Amino acid sequence: MSKRAKLPPSFPALVQAYFAEYLTQQRALSAQTIAAYRDGFVLFLGFAESRLGKSPAAMALADITPELIMAFLDHLERQRHNSVRSRNARLAALRSFLKFAAHRDVASLQVIERALGVPVKRYERPMFGYLSREEILAVIGTPDGSWLSQRDHVMFLLMYNTGARVSEIIGIRVGEVILDDGAACVHLHGKGRKQRSVPLWRSTVKAVRAWLRVNPQFEATSPLLPNRNGREMTRSNVTKRLILAARAAASQHPRLTKQRVSPHMIRHTTAMHLLQAGVDISVIALWLGHESPVTTHHYVEADLTMKERALAKLQEPDVKIQRYRAPDSLLDFLKTL
Repeated sequence: MSKRAKLPPSFPALVQAYFAEYLTQQRALSAQTIAAYRDGFVLFLGFAESRLGKSPAAMALADITPELIMAFLDHLERQRHNSVRSRNARLAALRSFLKFAAHRDVASLQVIERALGVPVKRYERPMFGYLSREEILAVIGTPDGSWLSQRDHVMFLLMYNTGARVSEIIGIRVGEVILDDGAACVHLHGKGRKQRSVPLWRSTVKAVRAWLRVNPQFEATSPLLPNRNGREMTRSNVTKRLILAARAAASQHPRLTKQRVSPHMIRHTTAMHLLQAGVDISVIALWLGHESPVTTHHYVEADLTMKERALAKLQEPDVKIQRYRAPDSLLDFLKTL
C-alpha cells in the first residue's frame, strides 16, 4: 500500500513559518526589520480581504496574482499616499515571502513565478539636502544652563560628529562612550545588528564630560541622552527638538526657514562635509555604516561644488571645434547603402 502523498502547507502555515522561523531564526533579522515586514503583510492581507472577499486564514498562494499585487501597490500610492520608495519596500517584503514559499510548496512554483514578475517602480531619486558648516554650528548652538539645552547640545554635536542614524543616537548607552584621551570614540548599533565605532572630536568629548557631570546618577547601562523621565528618547522627540533648534538658528541663517531640518539631513551634512574635506569615499561608507559603497556614491553626485572644482581643472578650449567633413569617397559609399 503506497504512502499517502504529503499535502503542501497552507497559506497561514507558510506565513507563520516565514515570520517565526525564517526571518527570526534563520536570517536573524532585527526586530525593526521584522516589524516593517509584518506591517506590510497586515496592509496586504487587509487589502486582499476587501478585494477578494476572503479572510486571511482562507487565502491560498494561488490568490496572490500579479493583478492583486499591482492593485495593492496602486492602492498604497493613490489611497495611502505612500512614496514610490515605500511602495517598493512593501513589494520587497512580498517578494521575500514568495521566494521562501517557493521552497516549501514546490507545486505552486508557477503561481509564485508569475507573482515575482511584478517589477519595482523606477523613480527619480531626490537630491540630498544638507547644511553648510555655519548653519550646522548654529543649529548645535551654545547651551544655556537648562538641562534640556545641555542635552540637546550634546545630542546635535554627536549627530554631526558621527553622522549616525537617529535610531543609533537614541540607543547610545553611557558605557558605550569612550572618553579616554587619544582613543575617544562611541560604539554605535546600526542596521542589521551591525556595530561600528566612530572617533570623537575633542569638542564632543568635552561636551559629553560636562553632560555626565550634570548627571552623576547615570549608570553604564543608562541612555546617554534620555528624556525628562530618564527613558530612551523617541525618533519624533529628537525630530521636534531639532526643528526647534533650527528655528532658533534661522535668525542668523534665514535659509534655514526654507529647509526641513531632520535628523537624516544632519547625517547627510556629515557625509558631505567629510567628502568636501577630501576623505575617501570608502572611509565615509564605513563612517556612516553603509552596507554598500553605492549608497555613499550618491553624495558625490549631489556635491555640485566638487563638480565645479573638477571642471575648473579642465582647460577650456580656445578654438572652435571644426565639424567633421567626410571625404567624397565616403559619402559616395554611404549613398549606395
